[in-house]
Amino acid sequence: MLDGDLQQKSKHLITLAGEMKGSVEVQCNRCGESFDVALPALLRLTISDQIAEDKDDLDIIEFLDGEIDLSFILQSEINTLKSEYHYCDQCDEDEEAFEMEF
Repeated sequence: MLDGDLQQKSKHLITLAGEMKGSVEVQCNRCGESFDVALPALLRLTISDQIAEDKDDLDIIEFLDGEIDLSFILQSEINTLKSEYHYCDQCDEDEEAFEMEF
């Protein structure tokens, strides 16, 4: 769930400031067990209807057709969270070396 607002920054830029609420299921990168993690609290993005000139700013999302798709933005943020490394509570506390052959 997203709780926030959109504000026009300039003719071609809009800022999205909000808070994502809820949790998402991820897998432990050590044992493979699934568990829930809380979504990140704050979300601050710039939305543009032009190709971004500042390639260093990774918080710019381009919607060149003039329509802002909030569900796409939320799914993208969730996928980013899922792609990070996660350790369940048991593996996070276990300091023993871990090696597994496949």
